[in-house]
Amino acid sequence: MASQEVLLAFVQAATQGSFSAAARKLGRSQSTISAAVASLEIDLDLMLFDRSSRKPTLTPAGHVMLQRAEAILAANHRMAMSARQLAQGVEPKLTVAISDTYQSARFEAALVDFEQRYPDLELECLIAECDDLIELVQRGRAHLAFAEMRDSYPPDLVTSTVAEHTDIALFVKRDHVLSGIQGVDQQVLEQHRELRLATIVNPYDSRAKGRVWSAPSYLMLMEMAEMGFGWAALPRWLVRRFGNGSLVELTVRGWPRPVYVDALWSRVYPPGPAGSWLLSKMLE
Repeated sequence: MASQEVLLAFVQAATQGSFSAAARKLGRSQSTISAAVASLEIDLDLMLFDRSSRKPTLTPAGHVMLQRAEAILAANHRMAMSARQLAQGVEPKLTVAISDTYQSARFEAALVDFEQRYPDLELECLIAECDDLIELVQRGRAHLAFAEMRDSYPPDLVTSTVAEHTDIALFVKRDHVLSGIQGVDQQVLEQHRELRLATIVNPYDSRAKGRVWSAPSYLMLMEMAEMGFGWAALPRWLVRRFGNGSLVELTVRGWPRPVYVDALWSRVYPPGPAGSWLLSKMLE
């Protein structure tokens, strides 16, 4: 197997167009570059450069080997970067749990920078709501969470409110009987099935009245509403992006309601360097 120095000499000679240019680029002598390329040709039993003219050019085999050499050097670079990050304590995997109430251009932009900064780190994104999000962070299943703000949290969690917020409104299918009623009130709503959010770890809600269907995600509730099964409180952004125009917003006093979002992380299972970097970007 050729060394990284030999492969680098070959790649630079091919891309710079001459051995002398490669030597200047790498801060080596021309004879060193020529010797490295010659040794590679011997090891591969291939002629990589046509030296019949004043300026050496890649042979057909040289073109193929150039692609392979560049791939090996790139892989070596990624390996070295990963090793440095792991040695510095960077976590090999980061799990972020997000509520569907949180639609953030800041998060999308942060992911672009995150991918450049930690290209080999495994990123897992989970969708959950309310108590389920808290449970994920408390168990160490998620390193970070972005959840609908609540009045209090367990003492083992740290929280900070992010800048963005969203709105939740009441929606029904376009041909649902409620869609034709002006000024819907709570009494009218209770005469029709409610599609209510219910978390997995805490599914019971004493506030539910009348006929109720429940699901642990807003996306599932939206799909139920699209099928005409009832009315649901849904994030407006989710309906705009994925509702396919099949739902209409009800005019109800007190709705829509603003929803603010908190970032959550655990004192027991704190995020590592990569998670802390992402968190700082979200809280800027």
